[in-house]
Amino acid sequence: MAHNIENADRSLQKLLAKIQQRSNSVRDFMTPTDQLVYRTDAGNPEIILEGQGGEPTKFFGVNSVAFDQIAREADIDVRTARKLQSGYSDQWDQVINAIWQKEPKRRMLRTFMQSENAGTARAFVSDKFKTYDDFDLAKTVLPELMDSDARWTIQQADITDKRMYMRFRSEAITGTGANVGDLMALGLGVSNSEVGMGSVQIFQINWTLACKNGMQTENRHRKSHITSARGDAETWSILSDEAKNADNAALSLQLRDVVRNFASKESFEAVLEKIRIASDDVLEGDFKQGAVNQLGKVLSIPKKQTENVLEGLMQTIAQDGYRNEKVSRATLMNAVTACAHKADADSVDDWQKLGGDVLNMSAANWKSVSAASVAA
Repeated sequence: MAHNIENADRSLQKLLAKIQQRSNSVRDFMTPTDQLVYRTDAGNPEIILEGQGGEPTKFFGVNSVAFDQIAREADIDVRTARKLQSGYSDQWDQVINAIWQKEPKRRMLRTFMQSENAGTARAFVSDKFKTYDDFDLAKTVLPELMDSDARWTIQQADITDKRMYMRFRSEAITGTGANVGDLMALGLGVSNSEVGMGSVQIFQINWTLACKNGMQTENRHRKSHITSARGDAETWSILSDEAKNADNAALSLQLRDVVRNFASKESFEAVLEKIRIASDDVLEGDFKQGAVNQLGKVLSIPKKQTENVLEGLMQTIAQDGYRNEKVSRATLMNAVTACAHKADADSVDDWQKLGGDVLNMSAANWKSVSAASVAA
């Protein structure tokens, strides 16, 4: 029997409406760069695709993702490219057009069309880019989630110019984490990038129910949009649509099986046991600022983000399961994942993965964090 996976905010319905709207306007152009013209019009970057074979000339505004990809393809630092675009647009246009003409390469221009001859260039990627879009992914995983005994409910849903994200929480697979009262639930995440900013991914999450912090586990399945083997990549660019559709159908079957496997109570219990072990690693002293500063160094995060972790720690020690308990590695794991609540949509994954890094921290790194909690 199918289970309702929507939440009270109708997050899934809103996301699916956006996915459908975008899917309706998608059009890809496989073209050599010497048939493209780059220009800056009234301060805004634009690509002109010259008409061929009766097709009209098309004009595309360039979003930030496509702009950065154009710069990287030209071997120009993105920050430098943005400066040139802003302050020296004539010279920047000349450089890009010269590279496109003198070093022609076949590229896929992914666009959203607003009319027959105008739209937005949203990606500038290899002609070997494998299109497995958000609509394909949703069509694959959602029926599987609805039929699962895990009784999934959508927790978070986002779509940006870079990626699409869906994160779910199980209502059936729950347990106790670090301390009595620290209730957790199994989670599942799904993400994709239609524009070359990430793989198709399925990953496990452990949700802390008191605060809805999510920590991503090591259980993760990725499928790149670019074939890894040179021979396969060259073959992909000459495949028919029929062959490419068959390849995507095979990928959908793989993802379906991964979703089933990640809805595993056994793997969830294994992560809970790791969290319980982490709760035995307590700080040597009570200097929380020192411990968090050292944690920031271990995780290689900037000072401003380290301050966010300290704020997350203060929130964590006030919630059920951590209140009146010693600060442990499990506490700091939750403090790190708390930062995801204030992060932009494209950075939430980063914080959830960092929480997993704390859980799997080496003994030497934990020793350095704990020692830093002893005030000098």
